[in-house]
Amino acid sequence: MDRYVIWHNPKCSTSRFVLDALREAGLDPEIRTYLTDPPSPAELSEALQSLGITARQLLRQKNTPYHDLGLNDPALSDDALIAAMSEHPVLIERPVVFSPKGAKLCRPKETVFELI
Repeated sequence: MDRYVIWHNPKCSTSRFVLDALREAGLDPEIRTYLTDPPSPAELSEALQSLGITARQLLRQKNTPYHDLGLNDPALSDDALIAAMSEHPVLIERPVVFSPKGAKLCRPKETVFELI
């Protein structure tokens, strides 16, 4: 990747911190408001490969329908979790940054500095 892209939730203070850090470093990231423009299952699979994590590691539990959807079942496949995240993007942990230096789930928020 030759540019910076952030999967951003403007209501999230961590996501705002990461976006501000990128801008303060002189970068102009592409902002994807993933709650209104959710990634497809294929995009999520590609993101997970770039991040080097499993679908479960990208799955947000807090303030989401995680339990209502039965996503705590350890037998669920990555494909099932990816489908749930694509259909319910609030399940995607944020923020995610893709950059020329790699991709990171920026939790804790200071992780962004590894990409600048």
